[in-house]
Amino acid sequence: MTSILHGALGKGLHQEQICRLLPMPLKLSLKPHEKFVVNGVVLTNGDRRATLVVENKASILREKDILQQTQADTPAKRIYFPIMMMYLQPDETGPFYNEFAVRMTEFMNAISNREALATCVAISKDVMSGNFYKALMKCRKLFEFEQERLNYVPHGVSADVENG
Repeated sequence: MTSILHGALGKGLHQEQICRLLPMPLKLSLKPHEKFVVNGVVLTNGDRRATLVVENKASILREKDILQQTQADTPAKRIYFPIMMMYLQPDETGPFYNEFAVRMTEFMNAISNREALATCVAISKDVMSGNFYKALMKCRKLFEFEQERLNYVPHGVSADVENG
């Protein structure tokens, strides 16, 4: 950290430019018994709400963002899962990247919605540049897109057919 400051000052950077170089601390507010993952280690908060401040770079996912392999039961979730694994295990991205590439290709070949395709391209760019957390958050938009399609019932379909 000190070397960043000295290097930046030596180059004549202004204070706001230096602040952009420094990592932002991450503040996590945890619910009682909430699980989260830090660099592949699963942790559980205690009986009370807690706040953690992470001062350096770490791979962190909250319980709500963690997907078990058995839960990857839709095309969008099958894209999300290998991205999540690349984020949590950055030293072992190879097989997960291959799975991501196959699943993303299948998904993009099956849709024609321009907005969803643009989201897929943005996710792919993030994955290729190693911005796995950003890719995960963008992938959630695909969950919404997919859910809208799964809930779609054409006009004129009777309730008997829907339930039956």
